[in-house]
Amino acid sequence: MNTFSCTKFFPVSMLTVVAAYVTTPLAAQAQSQAPISKEEVAANFEGWKAALATKDPRTVASLFAPNAILEPTLSNQVRHTPAGVEAYFVNFLKLSPKPTINERHIEILDENTAIDAGIWTFDLVQDGKPTWVTARYSFVWEKIDGAWRIQMLHSSVMPEPIEARPAPLQN
Repeated sequence: MNTFSCTKFFPVSMLTVVAAYVTTPLAAQAQSQAPISKEEVAANFEGWKAALATKDPRTVASLFAPNAILEPTLSNQVRHTPAGVEAYFVNFLKLSPKPTINERHIEILDENTAIDAGIWTFDLVQDGKPTWVTARYSFVWEKIDGAWRIQMLHSSVMPEPIEARPAPLQN
């Protein structure tokens, strides 16, 4: 019977050092990685809302991951490049959008990824007149280098007519 012995080729102390080196970063990462909460994910929306208020397309686009996908509310074109995302917000921000969450469902997928989906209403100014649009939304948030980024945002106008403005979500 032929058996392989690591100690024949590496002294035991060397194996101990290698094992400690390989496992220590993983253990440290696991200990330093605090679990995320639904409140933390919900707070990402407030940051996004504040970025919209700047009316600066570059500021809004900076919240998206470099490989993000945007399926916007008021455009038929899917945006999948940083330039495309920014270009959408050039026109959208001219409408002075102010979003309000009406219904929300947050799911934590892992320590770096979460989904925030539901219904929101945008107050807009179109042709100088206030208006609003209610839509379904889905964010996929990913923590990249310690900062939350939008990996995917889908928003689509409700398919059926909305007679009355939906109430804001009560916290």
